[in-house]
Amino acid sequence: MGIFSFIKNAGAKVFGIGKTTEEENAEKSDQLRNAITSLDLHVADLAIEVADDAVKIWGEAADLATKEKVILVAGNTRGVASVEDKMSVKEVEIIEEAEKAQFYTVESGDTLGKIAKKYYGNAMKYPVIFEANKPMLSHPDKIYPGQVLRIPPLVD
Repeated sequence: MGIFSFIKNAGAKVFGIGKTTEEENAEKSDQLRNAITSLDLHVADLAIEVADDAVKIWGEAADLATKEKVILVAGNTRGVASVEDKMSVKEVEIIEEAEKAQFYTVESGDTLGKIAKKYYGNAMKYPVIFEANKPMLSHPDKIYPGQVLRIPPLVD
């Protein structure tokens, strides 16, 4: 009997551990890319870099709404603390500041109706917020504290 010494970083990866930080970050990048494409959010030349809890995203989104949704998909992922937007928008839009969507962080007790009341003065306008956050939201009641939502300007 006794103690046998081995080289720690050599040998078969039996335990599924032993990934380097770079390998873990590359895997996270792939998972984010898959999440974005599975939601049919089309970004040409999509590139994602993960460094621990920070994400950088490059590519050309079809429009501003798609760009914002991609940022939210990445940011609303467990373990992500920040998203650096390096994307461009294909359709050059001249958008006044008042026309841009706002981001809102859901708090405990919030509903889409309560958020609509706050931003639009009418709780029954919640479908506007729901539609603006599709396909990330599958149902108006499935929001959670800490989630960030797009709040588009109300168009009459």
